[in-house]
Amino acid sequence: MLLMHTSTELVQQIPLWPSIPFFIILLAIAIGPLIAEDWWENNRNKLLVSIILSIPTIYYLVSMGLTEQLKEQICGDYFPFIVLLTSLFVITGGVHLSGDIKAKPWVNTLFLGIGYLLASFMGTTGAAMLLIRPVISINQQRKYSVHTILFFIAAVANCGGLLTPLGDPPLLMLYLRGASFTWFFGLLPEWAFTGSLLLIIYFIIDTKYYKKEPKANLTADAKEIKPIRITGAINFIYLLGVICSVAFINHDIIPDMAKEDAPFWLKHLREFVLILLTAIAYFTTPQATRDRNRFSWGPIIEVAVVFVGIFITMTPTLIFLRQHAPNMGLTEAWQFFYATGLLSAFLDNTPTAVAFHSVASSIPLAENIPIVANVAEGILKAIATSAVFFGALTYIGNGPNFMVKSIAEDHGIKMPSFFGYMIKFSLVILLPIYILTQLIFM
Repeated sequence: MLLMHTSTELVQQIPLWPSIPFFIILLAIAIGPLIAEDWWENNRNKLLVSIILSIPTIYYLVSMGLTEQLKEQICGDYFPFIVLLTSLFVITGGVHLSGDIKAKPWVNTLFLGIGYLLASFMGTTGAAMLLIRPVISINQQRKYSVHTILFFIAAVANCGGLLTPLGDPPLLMLYLRGASFTWFFGLLPEWAFTGSLLLIIYFIIDTKYYKKEPKANLTADAKEIKPIRITGAINFIYLLGVICSVAFINHDIIPDMAKEDAPFWLKHLREFVLILLTAIAYFTTPQATRDRNRFSWGPIIEVAVVFVGIFITMTPTLIFLRQHAPNMGLTEAWQFFYATGLLSAFLDNTPTAVAFHSVASSIPLAENIPIVANVAEGILKAIATSAVFFGALTYIGNGPNFMVKSIAEDHGIKMPSFFGYMIKFSLVILLPIYILTQLIFM
């Protein structure tokens, strides 16, 4: 039987059929909210789906002697993933931004620009949850506000998170696979170019709609002014602690963390520090501040129960991709850009980025090509950029998208349908920007 070397041991080749549970769980994430919204909203049902689909995968991996690969997925990937997201979720959930100022185009553009900057350091979820309600409040007197929410999803909940592993979960996965914290700063040109186009286009469109606003709406907007205030600012100190933990608590700075015989606490020292910061943030933030943010554990529990199933069931898929990567015909950065982007838009960008990293790490490379995280640097840039950007192409491409949509609808804003979002916004605004980004930088 053919053998192939992986990052942990020699693994016998496996067929594609063990990946069926992985495909099913991704399909459930995509169509569950569309065909069984009430049932799917219950996190217990999501957990049930994850458990049912994980059991056959675990049985297969154990019976094939692939226990180490399964352990690596759970301890090496899922545990750091959910700990970091929880810390960002809890810490940013303790910061409340209130107030109401005139909803002029330059004001809205400024808020989107601030969110774009914050997303890489607070995470797209944290920045989106911090700013979405103030943006809605500022625009509540305006008749035309849907376009503001759409650009908010693109800029704050997705594209802005490109510059650090904190920004978006796909980048965290690439960080865990060997890309340094500062390597992502090298994506600044793509980040700045895309952000500039998004903000310029938004300003032009918002200016057009502002001129069409009824005078009564603008008069009401001018009267209802409240100063912008921040409560829970101490959480920014905890956020700085998270940034420093991810940047400096790793095997590059502490080599003993990478040793196979290192104790569990040392291997996951970063995660234990993040858990400590999360606990401190939760207990030192007044409950009234979290109440004003409508903070609840529901969203992060949803991520935890869904992604534990994803990480377990995707293990055979990753092994399969590594074994068959040379025969897939993907060799150029632009090919990885569109392949990663397409699946990121319609599945979920985190497992998609991991999958294509596995593909890229197994293809033959020419000499003298810069390597990052065991992948040609140009290809890794394509994977990282497209996974983050294309997550905005649909409501299901990235977790914060649906959260922003739901909050907007709770405030009476009529958002486009799943396909309406694509036809009216993402395919006509975002996709051309992404194509330009690829043509210029890849």
